[in-house]
Amino acid sequence: MIYLNGKFLPIEQATVPVLDRGFIFGDGVYELIPVYSRKPFRLNEHLSRLQYSLDGIRLQNPHTEKQWIDLVTRIIELNEYDDQYLYLHITRGVAKRDHAFPHGITPTVFMMSSPLLTPPEGLLASGASAVTAQDNRWGRCDIKTISLLPNILLRQLSVDEHAMETILLRNGLLTEGAASNIFIVKGNQLLTPPKDHRILPGTTYDVVLELAVTHDIPHAIRDVSETELRTAQEVMLTSSTKEILPITRLDGQSVGNGVPGPIFQQLNRHYQAYKQTVMRGYTSPQ
Repeated sequence: MIYLNGKFLPIEQATVPVLDRGFIFGDGVYELIPVYSRKPFRLNEHLSRLQYSLDGIRLQNPHTEKQWIDLVTRIIELNEYDDQYLYLHITRGVAKRDHAFPHGITPTVFMMSSPLLTPPEGLLASGASAVTAQDNRWGRCDIKTISLLPNILLRQLSVDEHAMETILLRNGLLTEGAASNIFIVKGNQLLTPPKDHRILPGTTYDVVLELAVTHDIPHAIRDVSETELRTAQEVMLTSSTKEILPITRLDGQSVGNGVPGPIFQQLNRHYQAYKQTVMRGYTSPQ
């Protein structure tokens, strides 16, 4: 069951006009919210990021926060999985094909649920592989736009090499993954690039940094050079669906000693405990 423009219906019955600007131009934004035991994880933070993306493309939010919370609650109820991820998709709406913003049209609002499959224990124990590529995306990677063709092409590079992710470099600096944020450990310090226009402000990225503060893990938010990435003791990616995943091979070479490192182990343990604490204490935001 999905939600489309005011109606809950089976996904097979959902249709969108061909002149929707999301279809014609990729003119829209999206958000992805993990759900554990039928409880959305850090919902307020995800809705805040959705608002940031809408502001970034100058599109008025079609719903109040309370309305979004009600819709999220309902779509979770209508789907069978206890652990889900919700995909929210908002476009500027339907209008004749013209680059300029149309006036007086209603945004298209779509929401669906899929099963949430987090990394298996075996992968967490062995670590994943990644490749690197030059970051050739546009200059506003902080907006979660549905125009994802550059990310798709970059992500496919890792698929072609049977790797988990493509880690991106711009002007000799680490930015992020094609569909994730990236942390490294260098000199026993956790490092990650700062939030700016070059990276998507990940909610799991925020959780990891909060955990680093809470548990006194040495860390810094600063530019990370390509050399630091390639000589790191540990590399890990974070995302709403992958949570925290260690990268133990990069461009065919071992990262550190080739196994998930102690900082990852510590962060992952704290992340899983934090997640359970949040879920046990969850009450629907008002």
